[in-house]
Amino acid sequence: MQEGNGDLEKKLWDAAEKMRGPVESAEYKHIVLGLLFLKYISDSFEKRRKKLEQKTRDKDSPYYCGDDKKERNHILEDKDEYYSEGVFYVPEEGRWSYLQDNATQPNIGKMIDDAMRAIEDENPDLKGILPKIYATSPAPHDTLEELINLFADLELTETRDNGEEKKDNDVFGRVYEYFIKEFAREEGHRGGEFYTPKSVVELLVEILEPYEGRIFDPFCGSGGMFVQSYKFLDRHDGNPDDIAIYGQEINEATLRICEMNLAIRNIEGDIRLGDSIRDDLHRGLNADKVITNPPFNMSEWGKDSIADDDPRFKYGMPPSNNANFAFIQHMIHHLDEDGMCGTVMANGSMSVQDSQGDIRKNIIENDLLDVVVALPKQLFYTTQIPACLWIMSKGKGSDEYRDRSEETLFIDAREIYKSIDRTQNILTDKQIKKIASTVRAYRGEKGPNEYEDVKGYCKAVTTEDIADNNYIITPGRYVGIEEDDEDDIPFEVKMEELVGELREKFKESNDLQEKIEHNLEELGF
Repeated sequence: MQEGNGDLEKKLWDAAEKMRGPVESAEYKHIVLGLLFLKYISDSFEKRRKKLEQKTRDKDSPYYCGDDKKERNHILEDKDEYYSEGVFYVPEEGRWSYLQDNATQPNIGKMIDDAMRAIEDENPDLKGILPKIYATSPAPHDTLEELINLFADLELTETRDNGEEKKDNDVFGRVYEYFIKEFAREEGHRGGEFYTPKSVVELLVEILEPYEGRIFDPFCGSGGMFVQSYKFLDRHDGNPDDIAIYGQEINEATLRICEMNLAIRNIEGDIRLGDSIRDDLHRGLNADKVITNPPFNMSEWGKDSIADDDPRFKYGMPPSNNANFAFIQHMIHHLDEDGMCGTVMANGSMSVQDSQGDIRKNIIENDLLDVVVALPKQLFYTTQIPACLWIMSKGKGSDEYRDRSEETLFIDAREIYKSIDRTQNILTDKQIKKIASTVRAYRGEKGPNEYEDVKGYCKAVTTEDIADNNYIITPGRYVGIEEDDEDDIPFEVKMEELVGELREKFKESNDLQEKIEHNLEELGF
């Protein structure tokens, strides 16, 4: 099965979806992704095994063993010969060919579970990762048979224009990522628990530039932030050995998806199962980069379980009905002394008042807010809530490029997008580069252009200016509107500005009411 870039993934998805039948997407996801992972490690094993066998027949190879079948079999079954090449050892009952030969059996679900267990037994690094759900899954055995036969045709090779074979080590990576994305789209709101759109992740990673150090995602979902960090290093000739990854995920099934997502790329990390806020399993971790996308506006986040002296909440205790500033402070707490974090947030975080506004003010007054990017609408499959990026830095004054203490960059990227259909927008590579290059120029990094404010797009602002705006950090408030657009201001822009101003007036009114009540009390009324 050889297709052009993107065609293969879609063809596989369409075929797999036809087989789903009555199985809910949330359950089907784990069935399909587990089988995809099993196919990947089986193929990698068979590829290494074939190469070893060729060496045993090559007289110039140290593996040469002539017609000695016993010696040849010993070499082919030597687990270290696979581990040393970053390949998992797959016992016979776990190999795809064995499952395909038995795919028509009514107990194929149990056979898949047994295959998963056998592989885990041979590979300690996979212990507890592989799903053993097939014997009890709602998918009928003929659906499992069809999936096995469908994925059997998936090849790890592609052909160049000249007919020569081209190796593509990330065919499975592309397919796996595509399936995760499509399942997120299918599941709607629930899909946001495990998937952040690729273009948003790429933008975050390009801004944060994780060349080295400890990278932490406390709400890691399916691991997209880690995968894109490694891809960033590949694009920019970085060394993957220079970074170490740490993560936490509250959902056990999602954690397995994450661990499989990393395993197919030979990425190792310390990923733990648990609620990051209620049970921080990475206490003491000081990360160089925190990259994450926590749930938007989450209620019931566990405020009642937080101790009054919890060191994470030094800027204020968030309200029980919204976790945004609990998440933000958790990220800041885990930063090294000159670390940087980037997160996706709902737009309300930029202008909300009450106790959340006080926390935002304290973060800004402590000179942590580095960059704010207003994102375009309809980037997310799982929510229509408008979103933005918060970039916070502890080392603004000691940065290697320039001292940007008491400064914050605002970027209004709401009109920078490409529509792919009526309900979905994306950021193209060119658009990601434009935004990331603006941030780099602002920092003072060497590049083709020096930073300058652009009306309607970007502006560097002092903390004093932000204070004058009641610590509201909506980019449109600072960058202004392009001259040509002043007579045709988009509705979303008008509303966001008006809502921010209205909240400001509400707060002023409340403050005035409190003063009047206080004065009346002093007068005895």
